[in-house]
Amino acid sequence: MGNYKRISTEKAQELMSDQATVIDVRDRQSYSKEHIENAVHVSEENIQQFINGTDKSKPLIIYCYRGNSSQDAAEYLSKKGFVDVYSMDGGFEEWSSNN
Repeated sequence: MGNYKRISTEKAQELMSDQATVIDVRDRQSYSKEHIENAVHVSEENIQQFINGTDKSKPLIIYCYRGNSSQDAAEYLSKKGFVDVYSMDGGFEEWSSNN
């Protein structure tokens, strides 16, 4: 396990109000249909651009469909120098059912 933490949707919402960067690692079609407000879509096509252009000291919240793929992304990004990385448990499904 890398330097990331798993976080509930409730805790994620609290961090989002503290200027955290939020990324969506679902497929483009799902992101286009619906996503968390201000979330950035990150995929294999733009991940390097995201890494190079993002403040690595700000909290980073990652979500996917149910909270599994986001853990892999969190592990990867924590190894790329992001300091405060979170994988949102339950993913977008849980988020959308609670908000």
